[in-house]
Amino acid sequence: MNALRLRLESALEWGVAAAFLAATLAVASMIVQNLRDPGVLRAAAAPDIGVTSVPATPAAVPAGAVSVPVLAFGDGKEIRVGDTAAAVLSRLGRGAESGREEADRGQLGQRLTRFYGYGGFRFIVVYEPFERNGAPRVGAIYLP
Repeated sequence: MNALRLRLESALEWGVAAAFLAATLAVASMIVQNLRDPGVLRAAAAPDIGVTSVPATPAAVPAGAVSVPVLAFGDGKEIRVGDTAAAVLSRLGRGAESGREEADRGQLGQRLTRFYGYGGFRFIVVYEPFERNGAPRVGAIYLP
C-alpha cells in the first residue's frame, strides 16, 4: 500500500513539474515573439479608432528649447511645474508677460503657451489641466 502511494505521489510531482515547465516555455516563447515583432502586440493592444495623438510639446515652443522643472530667479522668486496660473501671476506680475499667447489642444483640455521675460530670462510656460475639467497648471517650462 505504501509503495503504491509513493508511486502516485511521485507521478503527481512529475506531472506538476512538467506543467510548470510547459507554462514557462510558453511565456518565454511569447516574450521572444514580442521581441522579434513588437508591432504585432502594439497593434492588437491599441486598435485605431480614429483618435489623433496630441504632441507632447506645443507647436509654439521653438525647436531646441530646453525643458526645466524649476526656474529660480535672482530675487528669490521661482516657478515650478505644477504651480497654478494665478500663483505664477502673483509671483511675477503682469509686466513679465510678453503679450504673446498661443492655445492648442492638450491631452486633457486646452493648453496655453505663454511667453515671459523676467529677471533677465526669456522663457516659455505651458499651462494645461492635470485632470479633466481641472484648473490650468504649469505643465512645462522651456528656455529657448
